[in-house]
Amino acid sequence: MMENFRALGIEEPILRAIEDEKFEKPTEIQEKAIPLILAGKDVIAGSSTGSGKTLVFAAGIIQNPERGKGIQALVLAPTRELAEQITNALRGFSKYNRIDITSIYGGLSIIPQIKSLKDTDVVVGTPGRILDHIERRTINLRNVKILVLDEADRMLDMGFVDDVERIMRECPRERRQTLLFSATISKEIAYLARKYMKEPVEVAAEQYVDPKKLTQIYYDVPDSIKFSLLVHLLKHEESGLVMVFCNTRKNTDFVANNLNASGIEAVAIHGGFSQARRNSVMKQFHSQKVYVLVCTDVASRGLDIPGVSHVYNYDIPADSKDYIHRIGRTARAGHEGKVINVLSRKDHDNFRRASHENDLNIAKEPVPDVEKVSIEWTEPKRFGRRGNTRRPARTDRGRNNNRSSRGRF
Repeated sequence: MMENFRALGIEEPILRAIEDEKFEKPTEIQEKAIPLILAGKDVIAGSSTGSGKTLVFAAGIIQNPERGKGIQALVLAPTRELAEQITNALRGFSKYNRIDITSIYGGLSIIPQIKSLKDTDVVVGTPGRILDHIERRTINLRNVKILVLDEADRMLDMGFVDDVERIMRECPRERRQTLLFSATISKEIAYLARKYMKEPVEVAAEQYVDPKKLTQIYYDVPDSIKFSLLVHLLKHEESGLVMVFCNTRKNTDFVANNLNASGIEAVAIHGGFSQARRNSVMKQFHSQKVYVLVCTDVASRGLDIPGVSHVYNYDIPADSKDYIHRIGRTARAGHEGKVINVLSRKDHDNFRRASHENDLNIAKEPVPDVEKVSIEWTEPKRFGRRGNTRRPARTDRGRNNNRSSRGRF
């Protein structure tokens, strides 16, 4: 079994860690990219979440480390959760070839990070916090030999292009290997490659989601029963783990709190939560203590969440690419998956755009008989007397704002 990985040039300590993880055979992107990376090539890898790309750049980072000579590798990720996930994966793959790995992202005290940066070999971080350390002069990137941009398209979509360029300029140019991972290769990605990479080799893996195992449907309902339909479907659809996507933090809180009030145990995650709370939420969902995760697009990219059988779009994203990233959370690794879009009046334009630009054929379903659900939680008023936010409402219409949430996560 390990011979397939050994044939890629991976050395024994990493092979032992791979065996511990019970990996059966290399994925397509691993077979194509690992030999190139171990040969020192700059690589642009087109791959989606769940394709096994973390091992691809981990092999290059871990194989020949020079400990005690400053930061040898820097991995940039768009979100805190992805940075933490990558850090844990790198620690797992390097357990027989020990290197010091430090996570750097916002939402946590910067003081312990400053202390850790003095002796670390590898840094995994988000652009905003890395820049904070550059401005404070608490990070030294002059010895970086491998620079990884993971989910590069997502970082640029979130407005990090200037931050990313500044960080790249802080790393040595001539003796640096640059690895860029992106689900799509946009004009901005091509620009970064031309400007900062040396004769990069492009590789790509087939889409990890199996379209033959993915069912997509939609319901078109009045605003007044939108939430009631969601409750009805969650109670009657046989499912594993479920992700419910909303466009805004407010709507995420609205849906999660009212699902709990309706007897459906759910947790929410978005960029407005503290890092400790976000970590706690993901731990609950990963352990399957709670089976419904209500989220903004912070959870649509990068995070490895196995076992998602259903994706619900309670709001349709304004950017059609985000629709593809959302549905990519299910129908993975040979498993069946279902995407259910719950449309009300404000979703129609976004839905038409997502369907047309992605050339999707999404079947319309008749709306079942739905029992009206009373709303127990609404947004606390910004001004006025603070009090109980659980209150009855005449309809179940949430704040269905279609603007994407693009904060610095």
